[in-house]
Amino acid sequence: MSTCRMSALTPTEGWFSLQGRRPTPAHRRLLLLRVRQLEALVQDVVKASSWWERHGVDCAILALSVLALPAGFLCLRSEHVLVFAVGVTILGVCHYTLTVKGSHLATHGALTESKRWSKIWLLFFVEVCTAFTAEYAKYGHVKMHHAYTNVVGLGDSSTWRLPGLNRYVYMFLAPLMIPVITPLVAVERLRKVEGWTAVRTLGLMALGLYGHYWLLLNLSGFKSPSSALACMFLTRALLAHPYLHVNIFQHIGLPMFSRDHKPLRIHMMSLGVLNLPRLPVLDWAFGHSLISCHVEHHLFPRLSDNMCLKVKPVVSRFLHEKQLPYNEDSYLARLRLFLSRYEEFMVQAPPITELVGVQ
Repeated sequence: MSTCRMSALTPTEGWFSLQGRRPTPAHRRLLLLRVRQLEALVQDVVKASSWWERHGVDCAILALSVLALPAGFLCLRSEHVLVFAVGVTILGVCHYTLTVKGSHLATHGALTESKRWSKIWLLFFVEVCTAFTAEYAKYGHVKMHHAYTNVVGLGDSSTWRLPGLNRYVYMFLAPLMIPVITPLVAVERLRKVEGWTAVRTLGLMALGLYGHYWLLLNLSGFKSPSSALACMFLTRALLAHPYLHVNIFQHIGLPMFSRDHKPLRIHMMSLGVLNLPRLPVLDWAFGHSLISCHVEHHLFPRLSDNMCLKVKPVVSRFLHEKQLPYNEDSYLARLRLFLSRYEEFMVQAPPITELVGVQ
C-alpha cells in the first residue's frame, strides 16, 4: 500500500496530533508571518510574468479546443472505425477541456482581470458548456470547498461520497453517470435561485445541450436521435473516470478538521491537499491546478493553470524549508489505496484531526 509523501518534521515540531494543546498566539503570529513571506515570493513571480504567462497560455488552450471541434464533428461522418474513434476522442478531450479546465478557471476569475469578461466566461463555460448553474458552481467550489478545505460538513468533498455503492461500482461504473447527473443536479439547484437567474440558466444549458445534439445530426450526419444522443453521452463520458478519481484522490483520506477548530489557512491547505504527478492528457483537459499543482492552486486560487505550474518550485521549496507538509502521490497509488480502504474513506465518517502548537 502506498502512502503520500510529506515533509519530515523534528520531534519538537510535529504538525498535527489527534489530541493536544491549541496553538499559542506566538505560534499563530509566526505562521501568519510565513504566509506573508510565501505570498510575497509568489507575488514576485507573478509580477515578473508576462500576460501570456498569466493568462495567454490557458486562453490559447481553450481557444484551440473550440477550433478543434469542427474536425471532431466531421470525423464522426466517417464509416472508418479509426477515423470515427479519432472524432470521439477529439470531441471528448475538447469537451473536458472546456467544461473542467474552462469552468474551473472561470469560476476563480483566473482567465482575465476584467470583472465583466470574468462573468461572461463563467456563464459560457459553466452553463453553456457544462450544463450546470454558475451560482452554485461558484458557491460550492469557491465559497465552500476553498474556504473550508477538508472541514467536515463544509468543504470536505462529502458530495462525492455515495455510501450505498460498493467500491467497484463507485470507482468504475458510477463515473459514467456524470454526464446525466450534472444537468439534473443543476435543475434541482434552480429551485433555490431567483426566477430570472433560473430562466437564464435553463436557457444557456438548453443552448449548450441542444447545440451539441444539433451538430451531431447536421454536421456529423447521424440519422437518428438515439444514435446522436448515444454519441453525446460517449463524448461527455470519455474522461469521466479520471474526473471523479481526481476529485476524491486529492482531498479524501487526508486530515479532516472540525468547523470549530479549523487550523490556519497554510496548515489547512498543506495538510488537506495533494498533488498528482504530471499527466499530459489530464494536464491539458483538466489543467495543472487540478492535477500536479493542486496544493499551489489551493494556496493561490486566482492564479491560472500556467502560473500555478510556474510558482510550483517556489511553493514546494518554501513548504519543505519551513517543514510544512507537501503531499504528493501517483494516480495508480491513490487508486490502489482507495480500492483497499474504500469503506474507511468513502463510507465511514472521517476522523477529525486537531492541530497542536507548531513551527
